[in-house]
Amino acid sequence: MAEFFYADRLFSALERGEPEAGSLLVAAPGMLSPAFARTVVLILDHSVDGTLGIVLNRRSETAVHNILPEWSDLLAKPQALYIGGPVAPQTGVAVGVTAPDVKIEDYPQLTRLANRLVQIDLNAHPRQMEGALESVRIFAGTAQWGQGQLDGELRRGDWFVAPALPGDVIAPGAADLWGDVMRRQSMPLPLFATFPADIDEN
Repeated sequence: MAEFFYADRLFSALERGEPEAGSLLVAAPGMLSPAFARTVVLILDHSVDGTLGIVLNRRSETAVHNILPEWSDLLAKPQALYIGGPVAPQTGVAVGVTAPDVKIEDYPQLTRLANRLVQIDLNAHPRQMEGALESVRIFAGTAQWGQGQLDGELRRGDWFVAPALPGDVIAPGAADLWGDVMRRQSMPLPLFATFPADIDEN
């Protein structure tokens, strides 16, 4: 059980931030679920009915150009499709970073998540947002929690809530996003930044 891992108990002992759209869920060191070990999840929506998010650091081998070529010019490198989560894997989700000083309210195709972070309507054409977006990443599938489920996992110490930065969404392929997010938190979290996905590899 996850509650028996010392790192998970550490997470449950830390002061808890409240999850909201635009914040991150950082998986606890020792997360038992291989689907979420060392993951960073961007929350897209959070309410009493449940939570919707996308895993930011699971890249696939599929090139977005083969599926949605019209978005190629805006894609962050690597221009691969990312796996947003195990739910509805055929559903595409686009998240991007706006150009500086863009008024998001002027673009109905964009939904604000955090500072310069937006969710993008994939039914729109990129030309409708010309000049508004600096970079985009596209995800297949989502991570979802039912009513009260995430609150229970937070109390157990499975996740830590952290603010999102624009660079988290478009991190380079070689980046260790989980470790980078851990390093910028208050002590003692940076001490766990090199915790392996598989503890047997330590």
